Amino acid sequence: MDRNLLGNHVITQIGLLVHNIETVSQTYADFFGIEKPAWFWTDPIDKAQTEYRGQPSEARAKLAFFDMGSLQLELIEPDHNPSTWRESLDQNGEGVHHIAFVIEGMKEKVALLERNGMPLLQKGEYTGGRYAYLDTLKPLKIILELLENDKA
Repeated sequence: MDRNLLGNHVITQIGLLVHNIETVSQTYADFFGIEKPAWFWTDPIDKAQTEYRGQPSEARAKLAFFDMGSLQLELIEPDHNPSTWRESLDQNGEGVHHIAFVIEGMKEKVALLERNGMPLLQKGEYTGGRYAYLDTLKPLKIILELLENDKA
């Protein structure tokens, strides 16, 4: 395996899959004594250009973000469409789905990781950037998310 594949070792985000984003986000807000963030839907396929396992997918999810200092906690409640979120929630139940890193050069990083035996699971766009989930369960014991933000 190549070394320093990401060019970054700062975990930006931990993503948790949940069945009910309202309940879980309120529980976290109460636990930390902070305001509950509003949740929102990910963009539809025409804007997000979501692909799951190499195929276009209508997959969407409700997301809520807690900014916890240098780390962000993301709650994800997936819809019924095929996605890494739905697959993981159905197979493993609620809990940790991924850790995320901000990177530059998404296409190059995905290609490098795939050459190192870590295939792309899902990718898509969001306002201001793009994401990719890679199957790193065997070597890293967790799914890896790459986030690339557009430069202002």
